[in-house]
Amino acid sequence: MSSSRLQHIVIVGGGTAGWMTANLLAQRWAKHGTKISLIESADIGTIGVGEGSTPFLRHFLQLLQIPEQVWMPACNATYKCGIRFPGWSSVVGYTDYVHPFFNQADLALGNEFFSNACLRRRGHDVDANPQDFFLAAELARQCKAPVYLPPQRTRNYQYAEQADAPATDYAYHFDAGLLGQFLKSHAQSLGVHHQIDTIADVKLHENGDISHLHLHSGTALHADFFIDCSGFRGLLINQALGEPFISYKDNLFNDRAIAIPTTLDSRLPIASETTSSALSNGWAWKIPLSSRVGNGYVYASDFISDEQAETELRQHLGTAAEHSEARRLKMRVGRVERHWRNNCLAIGLAQGFIEPLEATALMLIQMSVVNFVSTIEQAQFGRHLQNQYNQGVNQMFEGVRDYVVAHYHLNTRNDSEYWRANRNHCHLSDRLTSLLEVWDQGGDFEAELSRHGNALMYLRPSWHCLFAGMGRFPKSVHRNSQTIQSINSAQARNAVAQIAESFYSHNDYLQLIYGQSWKASMT
Repeated sequence: MSSSRLQHIVIVGGGTAGWMTANLLAQRWAKHGTKISLIESADIGTIGVGEGSTPFLRHFLQLLQIPEQVWMPACNATYKCGIRFPGWSSVVGYTDYVHPFFNQADLALGNEFFSNACLRRRGHDVDANPQDFFLAAELARQCKAPVYLPPQRTRNYQYAEQADAPATDYAYHFDAGLLGQFLKSHAQSLGVHHQIDTIADVKLHENGDISHLHLHSGTALHADFFIDCSGFRGLLINQALGEPFISYKDNLFNDRAIAIPTTLDSRLPIASETTSSALSNGWAWKIPLSSRVGNGYVYASDFISDEQAETELRQHLGTAAEHSEARRLKMRVGRVERHWRNNCLAIGLAQGFIEPLEATALMLIQMSVVNFVSTIEQAQFGRHLQNQYNQGVNQMFEGVRDYVVAHYHLNTRNDSEYWRANRNHCHLSDRLTSLLEVWDQGGDFEAELSRHGNALMYLRPSWHCLFAGMGRFPKSVHRNSQTIQSINSAQARNAVAQIAESFYSHNDYLQLIYGQSWKASMT
């Protein structure tokens, strides 16, 4: 690969990863003459059950200049204000942890929450459950969309002086299969060449580069760069190039999932949050689309069989799941050692996967591709920054891993060996161990977060919400805390409820976005 611009890039595998990659590369390089091809097999399906995102998906679609009115109806999409985690904690007053998305209107009340959390971990009897203090949590409680009603604003409220922001930050729920189809169509409109065929063999140069792909049709597909989006198989990165895979099984036990869709009750408002409920040996997701509800159970096969897990999930869902088929999935949790090796880049499940608890899969795809584009352009399309790129992507994976592992470590359930093992194992990173120690000792948590910087991946509010939301506080508190100046949960709830009055209901705003297709999506 010379210092000249890449002439031909071949993406192996479709699905959301392949077509997100194709769109990002075409949007950046097609106008400069780079040919981008995507090859996928008609015989190999995609995983296609991940139906939630982080706010990064919003930025991805804005980069492609695709309006919500265009893509959301095509993908049965709804809005997501955050994630609720019922049953992960047994601490009184903290049995429901919420990870909200944040916005300008949270600044005043958010600072009150940070102050209360600090006081609480130092033994003072103050309220510090994040679900009481953040706007997104209230919007989700009221089934509202994260969009202001025009032309109202909430400047008159004591804790909403920063509410000039157009909306709270938010993410989406969507049909993963439909999103892949939509992105395929958009990529083709940008000039991406699509080919249906199956790879029979991968031919290498003597220097270890991929020379070409030998296809079942008998043709050879040559390119100067290849991107592996072949899923857990890792057809190029693992099978052809032999790149080692680093398992995360020592502290992320879950390796299976069962998905069961259920019908949407059109008499009820559509929820604007993901629900991740703790079950006996894992957790169950509930993701509301405009056409159905996506449900599933993420669990560890070392603790429960597939049959037992399906039975438990059906019991959890009740009669709604009686006539729905279950789809069973195996997960390879971890990452490759090097994501960019020779003239090949692994993206999506081929590069790694951190279980779907925080819906980070699409975010990691997007960030990996965007960082690759930036790095290789900086290197004038050479490889001398390859190690720097791989270190950066590995840091992203390890940062997300720490945050997800923290959920399991902080659980206080005692109903199964699974939850006790998650809490009691000693396989924590030095970074996460340090965060826990500073929090538990009542130290300067802000300084500790700053010390780790971007390596944490998640910002200050997310870490506070996780630790406080799980009730990670001293068991005994000072009852003489009346002299402490703090806002209580009732006051906080009242404040965010007033701000939420100026937001659309979820159903009403979806109807505006969908237009004439709204009724069809609900049937």
